[in-house]
Amino acid sequence: MRMTEIAATPRHWSGPEPSGAARKVYLGIMQELERGRMVPGQRLVETELAQRYEVGRNAVREAMQHLAVRGIVDLSPNRSPAIRLLDLAECLEVLEVASAMTRLAARSAAQSYDADAAAALDAAVEDVAEAAASGEVAAFSRARRGFYRCLLAIGGNRELQRLFPAIAMHIIHAQYPSTRLQGIRLADYRAIAAAVASGDPEAADRAARDHVETVRAIILELANQG
Repeated sequence: MRMTEIAATPRHWSGPEPSGAARKVYLGIMQELERGRMVPGQRLVETELAQRYEVGRNAVREAMQHLAVRGIVDLSPNRSPAIRLLDLAECLEVLEVASAMTRLAARSAAQSYDADAAAALDAAVEDVAEAAASGEVAAFSRARRGFYRCLLAIGGNRELQRLFPAIAMHIIHAQYPSTRLQGIRLADYRAIAAAVASGDPEAADRAARDHVETVRAIILELANQG
């Protein structure tokens, strides 16, 4: 993987996105969710969104369709559109899929890792560390996405790059905004990066698996407390 290929990956990479006015609504809702200004289960009223983002209602509808594809908005029939809310069983299903995809991303990155990828991976981990130190939830979310974007770029699996954004981890993070989880993710990302840098696919696979299992254990603990 050449550095130019890693750098060419869009900074705000997140899969297919709408254009024009619909993109303004799409990104706005994503950012509000990251900042905790919108929460899972919250209803989304078309007229209110059109007024908030100063767009037409058709743009809101288009954005909703894209957000539904991303697993962020629930457009179930006979219900008002809402930020998706996962029950515990759904959370565990998401984590099962996340484990498989994260392990594949880490394994692929370890197999393709070379000297040209080192600086990009180091920078991605450093961004996560700086965001964690800042205490800003939105900044940490952006850095977390950047870390995975870097792994995917190094690994070079285009189908995985296409599918990875659809995992509903963003909803899980919004439902369980734990500072404890944030600290664990930083430590785990460092472990994954070290395994990838060693060029050992098995070690990278284990580090990724252990990370998701740790997140799963904490989610279960938080859910039981609730």
